[in-house]
Amino acid sequence: MRGQAPLKVLCAAGAILAGCALAAAQQRPSGAAAALVAAPTALASARDASAEVLALEREIEAAVVRGDVAFVDAATAPTFTFTHGDGWTTGGAPLRVDTRADWMATVAKAPYASRVLDSVKTEAHGDIVITYGRYVGRFKDAAPGRRVFTVWYERVYAKRDGKWQYLSHRTVDGPIYERD
Repeated sequence: MRGQAPLKVLCAAGAILAGCALAAAQQRPSGAAAALVAAPTALASARDASAEVLALEREIEAAVVRGDVAFVDAATAPTFTFTHGDGWTTGGAPLRVDTRADWMATVAKAPYASRVLDSVKTEAHGDIVITYGRYVGRFKDAAPGRRVFTVWYERVYAKRDGKWQYLSHRTVDGPIYERD
């Protein structure tokens, strides 16, 4: 029996080591589980990206109201497009589609008294962020019944060379004019 004691100790030690190895393997996630462990970091990154883009979107709206072409031009991509009107959502044509140059010409005229963002949400995909929401616009000079309007929109931003760029705007509902 005496000779069996070391064997029992070795077996017990082996079982403990095997149990520890199994526990360690179970605690070290792989595959989908590893992605879940990384998720908090990804969520924090998405929140940061969303906050940066929302701040930029507010700055762009303020610049549009001021008629600050330099700021809006620097914030937009060379391929920027602005789709006005929701006719395209039901198979029709939009009211118009501005290129970057067209939109800068509109911004230069500073036609808006205000453009207030409302109900804006984000969807972050790494270096791409989609925003969607509503803005309430007020023209400085327009015919009665055409001064105040709402637009529901979707916009796309991409991070390029370390800074966010505004790629496109699409009106998904509107403009809807309010009575003066």
